[in-house]
Parts: sequence; C-alpha cells; structure tokens
Amino acid sequence: MSEQLETQCGFATEAGKRERNEDFVVFYLGTESERSIYGSVAIIADGIGGTGGGRYASELAAREFIEAYYEQKETLGVKRMAENSLVSINRWIHSQSQRDSAHKGMGTTFSALIFLGSQVHVIHLGDTRIYRLRSSRLECLTTDHVHQHPDLQHVLTRALGIDDTVHIDYSQHNLNLHDRFLLCCDGVHTSLSNKKIQHLLALNQSTQEHAQTFVQEALQAGSHDNVTALVIDILKLPPPDKSFLEAAADDLVMMALPKKGDTVDGFYLKETLSDGRYTRLFLAEDKVGRHGGIVLKFPKPEANSEAIYRQAFIRENWITSHIHNPWIAEQVEVEAGRRTSLYIVMPYYQGETLEHCLLQNSISLDMGVEIGLMLCKAVYSLHKERVIHRDIKPENIILLEQGGLKLLDLGVARLPGLDDEFESTAPGTPSYMSPQLFRGGRGDEQSDLYALGVTLYRMFSKGRYPYGEVEPFTRPRFDKITPLGQYRPDLPSWLEVLLARTVNPEKRFSNAMDLAFELENGLARGITVLPMKSSLSARVKSVVGEWFN
Repeated sequence: MSEQLETQCGFATEAGKRERNEDFVVFYLGTESERSIYGSVAIIADGIGGTGGGRYASELAAREFIEAYYEQKETLGVKRMAENSLVSINRWIHSQSQRDSAHKGMGTTFSALIFLGSQVHVIHLGDTRIYRLRSSRLECLTTDHVHQHPDLQHVLTRALGIDDTVHIDYSQHNLNLHDRFLLCCDGVHTSLSNKKIQHLLALNQSTQEHAQTFVQEALQAGSHDNVTALVIDILKLPPPDKSFLEAAADDLVMMALPKKGDTVDGFYLKETLSDGRYTRLFLAEDKVGRHGGIVLKFPKPEANSEAIYRQAFIRENWITSHIHNPWIAEQVEVEAGRRTSLYIVMPYYQGETLEHCLLQNSISLDMGVEIGLMLCKAVYSLHKERVIHRDIKPENIILLEQGGLKLLDLGVARLPGLDDEFESTAPGTPSYMSPQLFRGGRGDEQSDLYALGVTLYRMFSKGRYPYGEVEPFTRPRFDKITPLGQYRPDLPSWLEVLLARTVNPEKRFSNAMDLAFELENGLARGITVLPMKSSLSARVKSVVGEWFN
C-alpha cells in the first residue's frame, strides 16, 4: 500500500474554431510535504471577455489560486482555504475589468479538484464541468451556473470577476481505487452526450490518450468553442487516517431500527433479508436515485454500542473504497448529503451462503477446489493491503447465482496502522478462531488463514469442525483433528492432508496463495476435471436471496 496518494494525469487543449484559446488547465502535484498537508490541485478555467482578457483571467485565476492556497494555514481546512483564495482573486479580476478598457468584462469559470489523502474536494464556479467514472458509472460532480431560460443558457450566473462578490460550490468525496476524473470546458460537454463521455472514459487508454480523444471527438462533433480536457486516474490510495475515518461517520445518527415498508432517505425497504443478532438487512428500492437492486444494513441499537458500530461502518467504507477484487463485497456510494443516519448500502447479491450450501449438499472435489481458489484470492487481496478480515466463515460467503462468490462482512476487519475497539476482544466466531486468539492475540494473516482452513474443512465435510464446535467462553483443545476421510471417504487423501495442515498451528501456510497453489497442484495430480458450464450456486441448488448475518 502506498504511503501517499498516487495519480496519473493527461491533458489536451485546442482553440478549435475560435481565434484564441482562452482556456487554461493545470495539474499541480506539489512537493512531498505539500501533498501530505495540502494535497494536489487540478484546475480548468474558461476565460470570458474579448481582446485576450479571457485568457488573462483564466491563467491568472489558476496560477494565483495555487500560490494562495498553499500559503495558508492548513488548520483552516480545504473549503476555507479555497474560499479565501478565490475571494481575493475575484476582487482583483473584477477591479481590473472595471478599470482597464482592454480587459473590460473579463472573467473566468473555475473548476478544481483538490486531492488530499483519501478524499477529493470539489471547488466550482461557472459551466466548466467535473465528471467521475467509478465502476463504469458516470457522475457529474458539478452544476452549471447558467440562466435556466433556453435562450440564455450560455449566460453565466456565477464566475470569477463578473461580480464584486463570489460564492463557490464546494463538496467532498471519498476516493476509490481506479476512480477516473474528467475536467472539461463547455466546448466539450455541450458537444458530447453523457453517454458518449461515459463510453470514452471507459476506454482502456492512458490519461493522455483520453484527454486527446475528448478534444478530437468534440471537434469532430462540431464544437464551435475552445476544447479542453484534463483526465486523472487514481492509481494508489494511502493507508487510513483515524481522524478522516471518524469524520466520515460523525454527522450520522444511529436511528431506531426500521421495519419492512419504511422509507429511509429515499430508500424503500421492501423485504427483510436477515434479522441477526447485531444487524438487520433489508432488500430496498431506491426511489430517488439511480441505484439498482440494493441492500441496506442497519445496526441494532440494543445489541451494539454506538461507538462499536461506527467503527464497523468506518471499516467497511474504507475497505470497499480501497480494495477492488471480484471476490470481495462492495458498497454502493450514496450521494453526498443524502444519508442522514448510520447504515450501509450494498449491492444485492443473488445467491446463497456457503453455509446454507454445505449443509444441504455434499460438495464435490472439483466444485470445492473452485470455491477454495476464489476464497484464497479474496483473502490474499485483503492481506496484500494489510487488512485482516477476522471473521472468515461460510456464513460470510455468498455463492452468486451468476457464478463466482463474494466475501462479506468487513465490519470487524483490522485496518493497517489503526487501533480499534475490538483489539482487546478478539472479534470473530469461536469455532473459527486460531489458538493464538484464545491466548490473547490480536489477529493477523495467520489467524485468517486458520479460519479459512476451518471454512474449507467444513465445506468438504458437510458442516463438521476439525476440532469440534467451540462454544463461546470455552477454551478448546487443538491436539487432535478428526480426519476428513471419516466424514468423506470419497475424497482423495491429498485433500485430507492439505486441510489438516491449514488448521495445524505449527504447519500452516505462509499466505493464502501458497494454499491456492497446493489446491491446484493436488487437483492436477488427480482425476481430470471438466470445465464448469454453470454457476456455483446453480450447480448445487438454485436459491435466490439467501442472506445470513
């Protein structure tokens, strides 16, 4: 994991059919110390006013903003620092447009992204735009400041220099790995539809190629204005910062537990999917947004302290925004300001839990190895980013109806370099806890691998535990494992030896990929396995919407 945010950017600009290019675009990475305190800044400005005044205003605004922003005290916060910078810039441009006949009526739009830590801050005036592509979904993060009358939509209502006062639009958003941002002028976004912009941003190109493609596509579409595009990719994200994580949940209250038929922040709760000890899950319909099938996960106030659930909320938000893996559950990002209480929004995964599957069926060797390989890759992807799951078990694994699986429930995971409420309580389920956890250990890669081993053993043994089921508040013995062949004599001996090693405190694997290699190697030495033509869930049993907590 990178200690600092890493980005890649590319830009392109053309005068097009205009005599002069009055756009100005800049990406200032900053020094290493500046990035850690103030972040990096991307700006696009589209000048207005004749005889070169527009270009003068746009370039001055961008350059002066960078200088003014980085000179302020960071304790003011990004929004205040941006406002202070733009107020003085606006005053200068406005006064010059009033005094200098050569620059009469000059001004400029101003749209900026400030990347700081795991967040991006949006500063906006005018009709330049900022788009974000996330998981193939396009969202415009700015609103055009223009007159609403069809004949006046080219007339700006807000920009730098057109009035003696200025009011900016400001918002902040969590960054996800592989987010892609586009900053563009009206010469681009008025020529290309949102559908076209989404298609172009999704192309497998470098950021420089993307920017050049946008400019050329806008010109070919007949743009009569300057055309400018700046594209930024998020390549790596920094480790979590405790104050940032806590701030993500500070404004959210823990509400009374809702019930079927209620509407929360525009989400209609259609059906109860799970009513567990600590949380209740609902299948929901988004009545005001564009989200498809979703699940809302609410805490039970009487079961969990609010502080502990806030920690769980923070963990799941951070992990799902930083780790993108086809076998790790995701979250649905809710529009800024929409969520008023503490709950988690997730995609609705159609399928069944591995727990339900293994209790209903004897899982074959080839299917079990296929599931095991995906689980190993899921666990390895977490460990690679120094995230410890701490509650791996069949109940937290969904076999998808369309194929594949998802590892769920990241609420008790341990994040890199972050102490939490669970450090003294060894979170997890007793029957999956390694000997080190019963001795007071914190939980690490090895304890996750032990839980993974117990999960695989139960999967092949139709629900049995290698050392027997462990009751809460008891101290189990780990001296004698029940051979897998006692329950499944139809399975090969190499699998029995392999699974015994996964739960042996002295002989476990160093990482999940070593285990995956041995599963593949063992299968290759045995009988030939034909390729699977249907999903895991369908091959066992067609069950839709089985949710467990």
